[in-house]
Amino acid sequence: MRGNGLWAQLRRPPGGRDARIMLLAQGVDRTGSGVWAAASVLYFTYVCGMDAGRLGLLLGVGAVAGIVGSPLAGRAAERLPVRGLLIGCHLLRVATMGLLLVVDHFAALLLSVALTCLAERGAKTLEMLFATRIAGERRATYQALFRSVANGGYAVGTGFAAIGLAVGSTTAYRALIVANALSYLLAAALIRRTAEPAGRGLVAAVPSPAQEAAGGGPAAVPSPWRDRGYLLFVLLDLPMCLDDSVLNVGLPLWLIHHTEAPHAVVPAFLTVNTVLVVVLQLRVSAWAENPRGATTAVGWYGVTLLASCGLIALSTGGGPLTASLALLAAAALVTLAELMRSVSSWELAVSLAPPRAKASYLGVAGMSQSVQKSVGPMLLTGVVMAAGPAGWLALGAASTGLAAVQRRASLRRLAALEASAGAAAGASAAAVVG
Repeated sequence: MRGNGLWAQLRRPPGGRDARIMLLAQGVDRTGSGVWAAASVLYFTYVCGMDAGRLGLLLGVGAVAGIVGSPLAGRAAERLPVRGLLIGCHLLRVATMGLLLVVDHFAALLLSVALTCLAERGAKTLEMLFATRIAGERRATYQALFRSVANGGYAVGTGFAAIGLAVGSTTAYRALIVANALSYLLAAALIRRTAEPAGRGLVAAVPSPAQEAAGGGPAAVPSPWRDRGYLLFVLLDLPMCLDDSVLNVGLPLWLIHHTEAPHAVVPAFLTVNTVLVVVLQLRVSAWAENPRGATTAVGWYGVTLLASCGLIALSTGGGPLTASLALLAAAALVTLAELMRSVSSWELAVSLAPPRAKASYLGVAGMSQSVQKSVGPMLLTGVVMAAGPAGWLALGAASTGLAAVQRRASLRRLAALEASAGAAAGASAAAVVG
């Protein structure tokens, strides 16, 4: 068992040397992202002097740019090397972070944040595609390792940010921006040491043996925007990402405004999340090492989130200790749901995409997280929490129902893809024999 532990897997990850370098680059990247996530709102408020309205507009534009970044990166990866595109995304973020240090006009800050978010979301999509190509059938294990590394890096980054925030000077804030930019630069330098993974997407697919025998041309590559089955998966995947908003927005605000739990419990939510991700991600990923396992994880996601929402609803009825324990247990269950969602969403996004156009399909699938980050907090604060405990129970029930629909729809599409692949293999064999 020890040989299959986290550190052993990190030394010998699926994909070998290039995977090790990429995981290191991702850890460095997420460390810098943790620094900026902890400091950005305070920087724009106290150093740039923004009011709440302008800050909201800034963050909203950044969220929209992030939504656009995923499909743009996926489309570009059909034509250009993934490695070069990923390096370009990191270097663009270095430039936009540097821009923050020299401009104070709102329009320039808006442009800088928009480009940063676009490059960040594009980089995540390209990392997903890179890992899919180098890890192959063991991509679920790679995803588990990445999640552990990313959460560890993010925690380290927020720790560094706490030091700068404690100082509180303009110089300290600018030092945090420089540290973030340097993390992107180091990540780009590490990725430059990797080799371009095999399997670059093609705009026009190579003809199959059956088509060549029949004198046909290349098969048309499907567009994810015209694939109703895949778009249904992406649409259903949006609410499957709500665990992020529940953990980072719902739990803290509910504790503060609706329970008697002490405010000091709020940081423990992130601690519980980080520890459980590092300890359990590899074990949970074993459930989703294949498409069928991923569909099972989707079903359990809904049940787990429902249980978490039930605990949040019950937390209003007790004293400080009871509320604290209920919300900490809810944080643990939300984290378990997150673990299942992270591996199942990735596995299904890859497995449900046709082999000839995975890059552009994964780009569309990557929009789920960005859309959730834009809409999720507003849904929780404006609808779920406004309805009180009943709102949480309704959210849990809806998530369970949608997870069941997602599972059935994914199983149907997997069966259709398997049947299509079998028919194509039979036609190819007949053409060769003929």
